[in-house]
Amino acid sequence: MFVVLLSVLFSVLGAGTPVLADDLKIAMPNWPSGQATAFILKVAIEKEFKQPALVQEMGTLNAFAGLEKGTVDIHPEVWQPNLTDVIEKFVTEKGVVVLAKHTVPAWQGICATPEAAEKGITDIADLSDPDKTSLLDTDGDGKGEMWIGAPTWSSTGIERVRANSYGYAKAMTLVEAEEEVAMAGIDAAVATGQPVVFACYAPHFVFDLHKIVRLEEPKHDAAKWSLASATDPLWIKKSSASTGWDTATFRIAYSTALASKHPEIAAFLEKVDLTPEEATAMSYALEVERQAPLGYAKAWVERNAARIDGWAKP
Repeated sequence: MFVVLLSVLFSVLGAGTPVLADDLKIAMPNWPSGQATAFILKVAIEKEFKQPALVQEMGTLNAFAGLEKGTVDIHPEVWQPNLTDVIEKFVTEKGVVVLAKHTVPAWQGICATPEAAEKGITDIADLSDPDKTSLLDTDGDGKGEMWIGAPTWSSTGIERVRANSYGYAKAMTLVEAEEEVAMAGIDAAVATGQPVVFACYAPHFVFDLHKIVRLEEPKHDAAKWSLASATDPLWIKKSSASTGWDTATFRIAYSTALASKHPEIAAFLEKVDLTPEEATAMSYALEVERQAPLGYAKAWVERNAARIDGWAKP
């Protein structure tokens, strides 16, 4: 059932708008809080600075390349430690990207639906037990299935590394699909009592909808994490990660060229202070309530007008 849903459920955002030379370009990731934030920045910047801004969906690696080339000005949600090597390259070494100082605390891991936890799947080691993972089999092939993220996410490759390092890649089918599709599968699994495990992160609305349980893992040990550069086609095979994720955060990134061309907008971005609760509300609005990102952003900016005016003050 879960795999069938992953294969048939899919949706896309509306067609893009022609890019004008003077438009600010905001890269939009394919997860809901990032989508909402991208449009909030667009609406707020146009309101405060009368600067046209265009939102374009693209993967984070392409966005960083665009930040360097001048075809992208802002990325609304850059996660660490997921993008450590990318940040090292573009921020530290080349100096073409700036990370805003304000960070939003987050975490990442593997979660189980209540039914999976009730059947004894509560620890990462349980995923290497064929007797337990057989409970997660939804397509009848004898192996459990597990969503590990969207194809373009940096975390998805790392989850594949973790599955290899822990050993449960042998007992599980690792599924990559867009988050919207996966969350529809989680909803259906909970509704029908099907045990499911999946890659999870917070802040996220799924914890408001269901009694999701995070699997226990060994505490993060940097000595047991060795990730090759994602630019290497064999990086997953060359990498290892056999403990939990390190503490996670995310924040806005912008090009150093933007800071030179529009220092007032760069200063504005440095003052944006979104919270985990707001990120959760964004994801809930877009994926559960099915609000359009632009419409949600316009209403959000109107509700938070005084706060945004404060971000824009010199």
